[in-house]
Amino acid sequence: MPTIGVAIPVPEPYGSMLREKRGNFGDPMADTVPSHVTLIAPTDVHVTALSGVCEALDRASVAQPPFPMGLRGTGTFRPVSPVVFVAVSQGISYTEMLARRVRKALGVEEPEFPFHPHVTVAHNLDDEHLDLAFEELHDFECEFVVDAFALYQHEGGSGWVPRRTFVLGPR
Repeated sequence: MPTIGVAIPVPEPYGSMLREKRGNFGDPMADTVPSHVTLIAPTDVHVTALSGVCEALDRASVAQPPFPMGLRGTGTFRPVSPVVFVAVSQGISYTEMLARRVRKALGVEEPEFPFHPHVTVAHNLDDEHLDLAFEELHDFECEFVVDAFALYQHEGGSGWVPRRTFVLGPR
């Protein structure tokens, strides 16, 4: 049964830079997880359902126009979860709307924790490395236009591989 995720990829050069930083902080997930803002957390689907998933995501993408996104500074989910992230500072409400549309289109339940758009840069590391990530990226800032989101599939050792992109807005 394939495991999928739906996310907004962080465009270049920022995506590669944040992924490299994640690796430098000692996070082994840097090798298998592209920089992204999650819309749907990893979900198992039956292989025969993938075409229906793509059709549903296509419908959801048409309803959402492109929007500006800004990333700025760092945050953390500690002590609840050992995560340091780069914060979404612009486009939060658009990202929330898009996530709701995608969840509704796929019939996915609400997440366990309140939805908080972010880009993970350190996960499941000791406090020293989490603190390093928090401090080193505290002044990170970039802006870009979100004009699409992607369906990712987990491919064992290769990690999360983008399978299809869904362009935002009417065709």
